[in-house]
Amino acid sequence: MSAPPDVPAVVERAFQVSRKRGYASFCRNETGRLLATLAATKQGTLAEFGTGTGVGTAWLRSGVRNGARIVSAELDTELAGAAAEVFADDAQVEVLAADWSTLKEHGPFSLLFLDAREPKDSGADVVVDLVEPGGVVVLDDFTPCESWPPVYAGRVDSLRERWLTDERFTTVEVMVASDTAVLIATKR
Repeated sequence: MSAPPDVPAVVERAFQVSRKRGYASFCRNETGRLLATLAATKQGTLAEFGTGTGVGTAWLRSGVRNGARIVSAELDTELAGAAAEVFADDAQVEVLAADWSTLKEHGPFSLLFLDAREPKDSGADVVVDLVEPGGVVVLDDFTPCESWPPVYAGRVDSLRERWLTDERFTTVEVMVASDTAVLIATKR
């Protein structure tokens, strides 16, 4: 490939809102393209926790089918407000200024993108009931690891190990760039 694919218009709008707000932490394009691809395979309700200014949600939206909807929750009310700007005229996306547990009222989900420490750091126990059978959970921001058990910063990465060995999910680690990986877990 000689040049990367264009960024969808909805993602570019989210980038603009991020820059305007001075927010530099958001879903990478490599992860975003994976989210768009996964969203294109799902129906029903998709969700994200850790919306930030809406870049990950925008990637989901760029791939989602007609008739599906996205619910995204962000704990920081200012960031949630910024993300809501991106989707103000989009009936398929709802941005909530809320704790992740609020998502329980909107599930179960066919796809759940966890883009924040909580509940990701707690492991599968807190999200297993949020996802329908066959539903997918995407967890990002992992440093690629080739060893077993997985190691990060000189210690066993217990979060990654828990997800990769949880019998309620079939989970794989996927490198999306040379310096970052995601876990993709499908509920059995």
